[in-house]
Amino acid sequence: MLRSRTRLAQVQLVCLGLLAFVAAVYTLRLTESIAAPVVLGLVIGIVASPGVRMLERIGIPRAASASIGLFMVAAFTTVLLISLGPVVMDLIGQLPRIEDDVRFWLIRMSRTIRGLEFVRREIEETLSTGGDGAVDEAVPTLIDALWLAPNFAAQLLTFAGTFFFFSLTQREIYAYFENYRNALRKADRAVSHYFVTVTTINAVLGLAVFAVMTAIGMASPVLWGLAAFLLNFILYLGPVLMIVSLLIAGLIQFDGAYSILPPLAYFSLNMIEAQFVTPQLVGQRLRLNPLVVFLAIVFGLWLWGPVGGIVSLPVVVWVSVFVSQTGALEDEPQVDPSPTQA
Repeated sequence: MLRSRTRLAQVQLVCLGLLAFVAAVYTLRLTESIAAPVVLGLVIGIVASPGVRMLERIGIPRAASASIGLFMVAAFTTVLLISLGPVVMDLIGQLPRIEDDVRFWLIRMSRTIRGLEFVRREIEETLSTGGDGAVDEAVPTLIDALWLAPNFAAQLLTFAGTFFFFSLTQREIYAYFENYRNALRKADRAVSHYFVTVTTINAVLGLAVFAVMTAIGMASPVLWGLAAFLLNFILYLGPVLMIVSLLIAGLIQFDGAYSILPPLAYFSLNMIEAQFVTPQLVGQRLRLNPLVVFLAIVFGLWLWGPVGGIVSLPVVVWVSVFVSQTGALEDEPQVDPSPTQA
């Protein structure tokens, strides 16, 4: 009887845990416009915390240190957007030509498949009826931009406020968790080390992709280098998307076996980075189960889109290091401070 009651209590506890998890996920999905910039601000604040603390140690007031950190993040984001602007505008200008190339390539491929003439007719009808309308739908209009501007400004303000006040009050926040302060610090250092190192690796990979695509003769090599830099933050899915995109671009731009050279070159660079460079620089201590990493990225992309894909892995790294450190803390033997009675 006692055993059955214990088992029933365990089942009820598991059910309550699942309900709480579903409720939490639904809440995060429902509050995406607030939760996503808040979590992103916390992650970037954790990454920048060593620099903010270094500024404090040299005598700069904490408010000024947090302001400098926010200014550096804003400057980096502005430079990135300015560098991406001309590339994106050039890509938008090339959309009609790319659409014509895709139409020609799809029709040619469909003709090579015997017995599938209806596929060719379907493709021709779809592309002919879509025409420039597909391009017009892909490019946001001025009304769309004006509609999205206030929401984007609110999210940007939420991110900036979260980053600034977290950097300003991080010491007080961690003081509430005195027993776990060491674990919190180690988790922060792990995320900061991971993010800074991976950003440097991705930047070098982007430069290498730019150089290789220039040597191959691919159009818009700057675009491919920036895409390699950004998409490599999304493990597994980002490189797969790059390979597929380069394969399509190679088939459109080149003929014969030369068309598979761009994806093959990127695959070789990515394999060198993933198998040799990243494990050596990031370190064995931050290695996670590949299934956990993959599911975390997929879940983050489903939950919050690109922002979720970027913050999912730092959050998993932080949680894993924090849990391991708290587990080690609980396993330490407790020493009785009272004197031994004779």
